[in-house]
Amino acid sequence: MTLQSRLLSGNQRLRDCETRDAAHVVPGDHGTHVGLIQQALIQLEDEPIAVAELTSEAYGTTTAAGVLRYKTKRKIINKAYQQQADDIVGRMTIKSLDDEMTRLEAGPVAGDLRVAMLRPILKRLT
Repeated sequence: MTLQSRLLSGNQRLRDCETRDAAHVVPGDHGTHVGLIQQALIQLEDEPIAVAELTSEAYGTTTAAGVLRYKTKRKIINKAYQQQADDIVGRMTIKSLDDEMTRLEAGPVAGDLRVAMLRPILKRLT
């Protein structure tokens, strides 16, 4: 397993999330890795993440709600110990986000992806 998308693969914290349970991304986390997850959610699902969370790269309530919706829609559940989706970004979730971002990046607008990724964020900041 290794992250492939341009958006997520360059971040060590997210690569760790893919291979170690202790590196799961959870509500209350802050940092670039959270900002990248937020960008992926905006690009893939047009998630309405609060401006304050975006600017501080904070895993707050709107990011958690976005993760939960993403996982629920895709039925990302570890059936070994879960009955329903949660709001944690673990191995299965980061793999799904990465797979979908890789497909998006390979699409016909790949050259303009950076601009396209920033548009929803800039729209929310204005």
